[in-house]
Amino acid sequence: MSACVPAGVVRNKDLGYLIPEEEIQKTIESIGIRERRIADPGVCASDLACKAAERLMADNNIDPASIDVLLFMSQTADYRIPATAPLLQHRLGLSVDTMAMDLSLGCSGYVFALSAAYAYASMPDVRRVLLLDGETFSKIVNRKDKVDWPLYGDAAAATLVEKGDYGPSAFILRSDGSGRDAVIIRDGMRNPVTADSLIEKRNENGDVHNGLEVYMDGMDVFNFAMRRVPSTIKEILSETQTAMDDVDWLVFHQANRFMTDFFVKKLRFNPARVPYCLDRYGNTSSASVPLTMVSELRGNVKDGDKVIMAGFGAGLSWGVASVVMNNCNISPVIDY
Repeated sequence: MSACVPAGVVRNKDLGYLIPEEEIQKTIESIGIRERRIADPGVCASDLACKAAERLMADNNIDPASIDVLLFMSQTADYRIPATAPLLQHRLGLSVDTMAMDLSLGCSGYVFALSAAYAYASMPDVRRVLLLDGETFSKIVNRKDKVDWPLYGDAAAATLVEKGDYGPSAFILRSDGSGRDAVIIRDGMRNPVTADSLIEKRNENGDVHNGLEVYMDGMDVFNFAMRRVPSTIKEILSETQTAMDDVDWLVFHQANRFMTDFFVKKLRFNPARVPYCLDRYGNTSSASVPLTMVSELRGNVKDGDKVIMAGFGAGLSWGVASVVMNNCNISPVIDY
């Protein structure tokens, strides 16, 4: 595994133009985010993902020609057409025989994409799957939105999945499209782009966005996550006949500190075994689970460690994975 973040740092203590000075510290303590990495205007998610992949291949002596499948998970791809995965295949020097495909999902995306990587790696003629996950949400969040702008950061991660005896794994992947309005960009396809799409609007919660920027109903997402995530973790433990005490690491999507701390208390799990990178990188959407693993588990994870990953968000969708970390090399997070 490897990860890449933009070099540019935005500190939430400097958001006095957006949040009253007397409320800034309270906001930081509530969401648990001190600073975030924000990509330059010309840098896309694929650029960060490409750097992460290059570092992974260099650190592990991976021949680009040995990659059979390339998956790119993102909601902030380079273009609407073409898909970004073939562009990454070319940039990374992978063979034209490589199957390259985009995947798109919200903050649960990495867990879903990892299950796809495992599925492809189980096919007879596939030995190595390169899973890239990158997001630049700073490009789709209004910087005058006092609810959402303090949350989101940009990042990418690379994961190589290959055949081998690495221990058992399990996935639970679920969806509830009735919650589509909880996190949404309204204009673009079903609602065609018009001049009105570019007009900024403010709602009663202080959210500011236009029709081409993301809107999130934080309370809807909060209630959904509280209802679904802890119970699904308990379900995967039951299915794999694993006791909570036998789990070495519990890695959550980095939404906000209050929410994940609540999960930990409800599950009665050791908080020292719940890694966080939220304070330094913010909510990086689908990239947050692998970024957390790279930034916090490097040098701490050992062979045989059982890791539970949980992602949840837009869709609505949520996923939980149980994997064993065997012979997993984790590179340091790099800046771009």
